[in-house]
Amino acid sequence: MKTQSLTTTVRNGLMLAALTVLSAATAAHAAVTPLQGQLVLRPVTPGDVSVYALPAGTEVSGGLTSVGIGQPVYLEADINIAIPPADIVSVTWALTNRPVGSVAVLTNSPLGANVPVYDPSDRLISQVASRKLLRPDLAGQYTVLATITTATEGVTNVTATITAGTYLGVGIHSGIGCALCHSGGEIAQNKVVPWTTTAHSTIFSNGVDGNLGHYSQSCLQCHTDGYDTNTNAVNGGFDDIAAKDHWTFPTVLTNGNFNAMPADLQDRGNIQCENCHGPGSQHAYSLGDTNLISVTFSSGACNQCHDAPTHHIKGTEWYASGHAITTRIPAGNASCVGCHTGKGFVARMDGVTNNVDTSYNSIGCQTCHEPHGETLPTNSAPNAHLIRNLASVTFMDGTTVTNAGEGILCMQCHHARQNAAVYAATTPGSANFGPHHGPQGDMLEGVNGFTYGKVIPSSAHGNVVSNTCVACHMQTVNAGAPGFLLAGGHTFNMSCAASGTNGPVQLTAACQNCHSAAVNQFDFPLQDYANSGSIQGVQTEVQNLENELSVLLPPLGTVKTNLSINSSWTQPQLEAAYNWLFVNQDGSKGIHNTAYAVGLLKASIANLTGVSVPGGLPDAWVTQYFGSVSNPSGAPNANPSGDGMPNWMKYALGLNPLVAGTVITNGVVFSDVTAFGDTNKIHIYTAAEIAFDTQTGTNYQIQAIGSLSGGWINVGSPLAGTGKTISYLTPTRNNARQYYRVVHTP
Repeated sequence: MKTQSLTTTVRNGLMLAALTVLSAATAAHAAVTPLQGQLVLRPVTPGDVSVYALPAGTEVSGGLTSVGIGQPVYLEADINIAIPPADIVSVTWALTNRPVGSVAVLTNSPLGANVPVYDPSDRLISQVASRKLLRPDLAGQYTVLATITTATEGVTNVTATITAGTYLGVGIHSGIGCALCHSGGEIAQNKVVPWTTTAHSTIFSNGVDGNLGHYSQSCLQCHTDGYDTNTNAVNGGFDDIAAKDHWTFPTVLTNGNFNAMPADLQDRGNIQCENCHGPGSQHAYSLGDTNLISVTFSSGACNQCHDAPTHHIKGTEWYASGHAITTRIPAGNASCVGCHTGKGFVARMDGVTNNVDTSYNSIGCQTCHEPHGETLPTNSAPNAHLIRNLASVTFMDGTTVTNAGEGILCMQCHHARQNAAVYAATTPGSANFGPHHGPQGDMLEGVNGFTYGKVIPSSAHGNVVSNTCVACHMQTVNAGAPGFLLAGGHTFNMSCAASGTNGPVQLTAACQNCHSAAVNQFDFPLQDYANSGSIQGVQTEVQNLENELSVLLPPLGTVKTNLSINSSWTQPQLEAAYNWLFVNQDGSKGIHNTAYAVGLLKASIANLTGVSVPGGLPDAWVTQYFGSVSNPSGAPNANPSGDGMPNWMKYALGLNPLVAGTVITNGVVFSDVTAFGDTNKIHIYTAAEIAFDTQTGTNYQIQAIGSLSGGWINVGSPLAGTGKTISYLTPTRNNARQYYRVVHTP
């Protein structure tokens, strides 16, 4: 049975209550791969317990630096993934600081070798070197040191400091707790009052009052403050106060149950401050020392509850998203982190411009959601999901979007970050030329492509889909359905590969709201946009137009999957390249805005294939190779390379007209070893077609002669008449002159 003890202490002169990595690598040998380490407080979620078959009774953890007395801290020493595991000689652990009187020790972690590094972005660069478990036994601070020794990359020391304390509760009922300071005034920002407007603040009270339908004691682990029935966890959490107050879970869920509870227990009901920040006793008793409370942007704080398939899955879905593994390259750059890191985005939405935290962290839960429920920019739209910003967004061409619903938050980052009309027409070519990756907002709204001064049509998605991005990319995929946890929801994926299905799973249900149930794939036929003579799928049509445009860009004549832009590109080529990149990097192949994607590509193709000299070749092609459309060497029938192949043929084949190919001889129309990247020689020979009318019951023999003084020889076998015209093809290579006739045979 748990014994109640809420004694708290505060120790001075201790290290910061946050993850700290010490740079103490000493190379015993010349380092091949620099040894990089960190000591992580690994979150453990209900999903982890299930997926990795952890021992029964394994307690979950948010991976916070502030923990309740007696609760587990899952310590993990990680090193960079490039180090071969066999190179790890040893990892030694030490508890270098703990409160006076503490007998806590480091023990083996229950997390097995099958449990990976927690954060999906960290899995790309880090691996586990060793793990331990700490269960603090007194309030105060604990410092853990791990020394990682490798055979060739030297030694590094990594350390972390943990603050253990007791739970105080929110304090709006008993008057003792977070609300003392965090309900406004001069001491701290108002957090508690706006929190009372969130669903978190009433999830337990509504449950015990019977307002949620099914509700049971198993919900309390997530829906109350500090709930942990482990006999070591005596820390003022909900279960401890319930025992003290002799409260038991009601057998009948009905209105009034919550109000009948003791005030101190009410203050530990619902999802509140300490669920996400850890127990606040040390922080409170130090009069607000922020080093003694946890503030994290890790998804672990949320996923200790929201990674619990098959019903609480928002965090589980996030693992499969691109947001979870956003690139690290922009980290450290204050102008980039506003979209590429969670902290940077929050700072940008808050209007912070100075001293922005540029350290890396992925785009997680707290990036897009403001959990305190503070008043947010909403453009008068409801904000039930605590979306961080629902106000208008302005693109770089000056377009202001106000009617994108919840998808407007996505558009804060998913736009081109260039004013196409100015940028594409004036910027020199370079490897960095083009719109910023992810111009989906501009594409959906049908703006900010390079239009050549024309009006490019736009599809209706941006106006008729009320929540724009969210309506399609966050569709619900039910448990057991193909794509569950891999598409829709917080994965933001519109498709995924799923076992047991033929081809990828594509979430077309949102499309069917306006189109029809027959639209069961994104590449559905609509129009012959590429003028190929047949109607193919929308995405195929757009891809064909992308291919057609890429052939007109350097190096000419080849279909490209990416562009290698440099300073030699002409401005017309760069303008077209901007549109090619704009459509390509949008990623939807026309689904976001078919009309606009098609219009931009066609306008670019028309501009590059414009012919100002009657009967001439495209201006862009002639200018590239001959400097001016008036240069006679660029005439269609000119042969500046002297290989017998006129310019019109070189253009048609995508060859450089200034480079001589194989001279035409011996009936060979074209011969080239490396055309189109082929490593085998290509020969295209001349041939003759003999066509003649026939009658049934009559046989015909084709004959040939090289000169009128020679003898006729049969070509092939006799052909039986069909009453229709027969067409026969025969090679003519190696024959400078050949004559044919058709005779009747018995």
